[in-house]
Amino acid sequence: MMDQMERVQAIASESTDTIPQEFIRPENEQPGLTTYGGQARKVPIVDFSDPHEENLVRSIVDASSKWGMFQIVNHEIPGEAIRKLQEVGKEFFELPQEEKEAYAKPVGSKSVEGYGTKLQKEVEGKKGWVDHLFHKIWPPHAINYQFWPKNPPSYREANEEYAKHLHGVVEKLLRTLSLGLGLEGEELKAAVGGNELVYLMKINYYPPCPRPDLALGVVAHSDMCAITILVPNEVQGLQAFLDGSWYDVKYIPNALIIHIGDQIEILSNGKYKSVFHRSTVNKENTRMSWPVFLEPPSELELGPHPKLISEDNPPEYKTKKYSDYVYCKLNKIPL
Repeated sequence: MMDQMERVQAIASESTDTIPQEFIRPENEQPGLTTYGGQARKVPIVDFSDPHEENLVRSIVDASSKWGMFQIVNHEIPGEAIRKLQEVGKEFFELPQEEKEAYAKPVGSKSVEGYGTKLQKEVEGKKGWVDHLFHKIWPPHAINYQFWPKNPPSYREANEEYAKHLHGVVEKLLRTLSLGLGLEGEELKAAVGGNELVYLMKINYYPPCPRPDLALGVVAHSDMCAITILVPNEVQGLQAFLDGSWYDVKYIPNALIIHIGDQIEILSNGKYKSVFHRSTVNKENTRMSWPVFLEPPSELELGPHPKLISEDNPPEYKTKKYSDYVYCKLNKIPL
């Protein structure tokens, strides 16, 4: 078990007006110096209920090609399901430290599942101002309930309800992105694993930080998976990178934030962009977010979709097993 003082939540509770040196980012990463200060460009907002499929395809293709990120509204996940998901996640992180440690990621585990702080090798020993909890929520055979909190008692029910409603969004997103590549509606879903696509839930917990100008919650990265579907709380923090600048992604109640991940960029042979993003922290308020990473099965090989490759459009990416891709990226080995 980890010494609980290494948890950011514990450090935050003792911090007054400074933060430990290992949380101070280099100047070229500090949000106080690198966030765009002028008239911000806005991440696209897509009405998911548009009855004209071709309009929906056009707006999602445009957002995915330019930003690699968009927000969807009118997505048919009930506001109540989102509220309950957020409520039980918040309650878990407010439990006594010892109770949370019961769900800690086992030492030496190859899986990311469990409660933790550090995720990957941080350059020069720098740390993110965040704690997290990971567990799979779909498909049923992939779920390991030992990482699902028993407290609050409604935790499981809230997560299962949210997962149930998420399927419709996933199907529609994959269909739309597939049509946008000139493929049949089902082809992109099949290419990322079909019904074996894994839904990996992560809860990010960013406690108040005395120096939000110097620290980051999660350092700049793109997601390794196919697509990420994220619900934030109302505390501003997500930023997207476009044309050399960092822009705040404005909070919209009940919207879902969609990130195009590396595997969709690869399958589209670069037409869709995997968004480079990061999260900032807040001086007064706790920020939380609930991303669900749609991950291909670990043994599945992914590369540019064969139907998109031609003499005029040669493959821009290597084909490799998803598990090998993840290993290379986490260990900073060239892809």
